[in-house]
Amino acid sequence: MSTVLELSDVTITREGNPILDSVSWTVDSAERWVILGPNGAGKTTLLQVAAAQMHPSTGTASVLGQRIGATDLFELRPRIGFASTAMARKVPASELVIDVVLTAAYSVTGRWNEHYEEIDTRRASRVLGEWKLGHLERRRFGELSDGEQKRVQIARAVMTDPELLLLDEPAASLDLGAREELLQLLGGYASSPYAPGIIMVTHHVEEIPPGFTHAMLLNKGTVTAAGPIESVINSEVLSEAFELSLTVDHIDGRFSARSSR
Repeated sequence: MSTVLELSDVTITREGNPILDSVSWTVDSAERWVILGPNGAGKTTLLQVAAAQMHPSTGTASVLGQRIGATDLFELRPRIGFASTAMARKVPASELVIDVVLTAAYSVTGRWNEHYEEIDTRRASRVLGEWKLGHLERRRFGELSDGEQKRVQIARAVMTDPELLLLDEPAASLDLGAREELLQLLGGYASSPYAPGIIMVTHHVEEIPPGFTHAMLLNKGTVTAAGPIESVINSEVLSEAFELSLTVDHIDGRFSARSSR
């Protein structure tokens, strides 16, 4: 087990206001973290730091042993898998699904004049098959459903065998069937001993796949709780975090929450 992310007193300010405030956090390669918190808590900003896409205003951030601000980010970023709605918007709607995944090898969106080996193409096809997308290889990205696009993003993120996988609300906006299919696939992936360290942002405990081991709660840029998942995702901690009396259940590896008033 190795450390894949280490933050020490990381603060990020915009126009004098802290978005993240003195965040210290360590993630190991065998851990699968979920981050929750109210809107505006700083969840996506924290993920951008982990993706080496944002520098701390103060404090230090090291990703895969490389300190942000003192390393070549163009060499570091291909080692990180990142799936988000913002990333999906950069993909041309006309791009073939196979090329959406294949271009991860060069960390670009939109195939141009890159040269790919046959082994790259076979790898992309295999990953699409693992995420139940093999039949969509020759379809255009813009023609896919939301659920299919979400899975293509994740397939792209794991294409390069990343050492750290970051998922920003992967189940957001999906209908019940698409959500459950995605969470089943994510749960299987997270439970594999060969999977990398994983960090996932979500708004809903129902969207936490089985196999996740740790959780963090953010509020106004500050970590309010972090640790093994059941020490954080429970009625007492979530009720305090969201200022609402909640009952949290954990059945067959899945969480649910409801108001207890």
